[in-house]
Amino acid sequence: MDLHEKLFFAAFLVLSVAIDETRADTMVTGTVFCDQCKDGQRSLFDYPVNGAKVTLSCADSNGKIIMSREETTNWFGSYTMRFDGAPDLSSCSARVTGSGQGSMGCGEGAGPSQNPRLMFRMFDMEMYTVDSLIAQPPQPMQYCSTSSNPPPKSPPQFKIPPVPGLPPLPPLPSLPPLPPVIFAEASACPSEKWTVPEYKCYWRGVNRDTKVAVAFGMVAARRYGTDITLWNALQGRGDPYRTLLREGVTALLNSYNSLQFSYHPLGVVEHMNSALMGSTRSVLLTALRFKRANSGAGNVTCKFTICK
Repeated sequence: MDLHEKLFFAAFLVLSVAIDETRADTMVTGTVFCDQCKDGQRSLFDYPVNGAKVTLSCADSNGKIIMSREETTNWFGSYTMRFDGAPDLSSCSARVTGSGQGSMGCGEGAGPSQNPRLMFRMFDMEMYTVDSLIAQPPQPMQYCSTSSNPPPKSPPQFKIPPVPGLPPLPPLPSLPPLPPVIFAEASACPSEKWTVPEYKCYWRGVNRDTKVAVAFGMVAARRYGTDITLWNALQGRGDPYRTLLREGVTALLNSYNSLQFSYHPLGVVEHMNSALMGSTRSVLLTALRFKRANSGAGNVTCKFTICK
């Protein structure tokens, strides 16, 4: 956080205290991401988790828990905990302790706990931040590098010679096809491609029934409602806001499939919400920028092949 941001944040806090006429207390904020590869660290494959349960626990010098607070992450994977007064949080730690509705199956395991760090103290108000916590699915995604999750070594195999007079053993059944890997090179596919049934295996991070409100948050929910799905959103035509939604969903899907796509998943969400909070002109401009990125800007093609 640079000097200008600190000054703005300090002014905002002072103004909030003056308006509310209440004594400011202690706040702890953080974010939870899905560690899809189960390698214990953030990567480009990871995405914020909605509905993850985070517990902040504080212990005394003997290791006895003296204070505990639980909170659930929102659509953006973030959480906020508030405490009365100014408790000492130096001995506290935060960790993911479970999953709830909306966590998309990414709460079976958890990464290491993190300690809150004091970021701001002013007028009896303290703000702490916690480094990103990670939740983990039951198994790593199959497109992750096998080097981070080496398979166990198999015992030596011995071939059994055929026995005269007995029929040969039947061939082993073929293994099911693996899902397509994430494109390391740039790939951009227009909205029409994402509605083709032969390419359904490329939907990652979200699925066709995921609600727009879950993928993009409260600002999008106010504009589009809480029932529309990403699949329905791809059909939007004519209206500037429906066009923005169609191209925003397409950009989100492309960002999950190509490491070199123009936008990161969080960037898509950020630009989408910023446009919705602006004028109709900003809606159209953002929709055009998304559409340009989704079309490859004239030099990037769609790398889809038919799903097996």
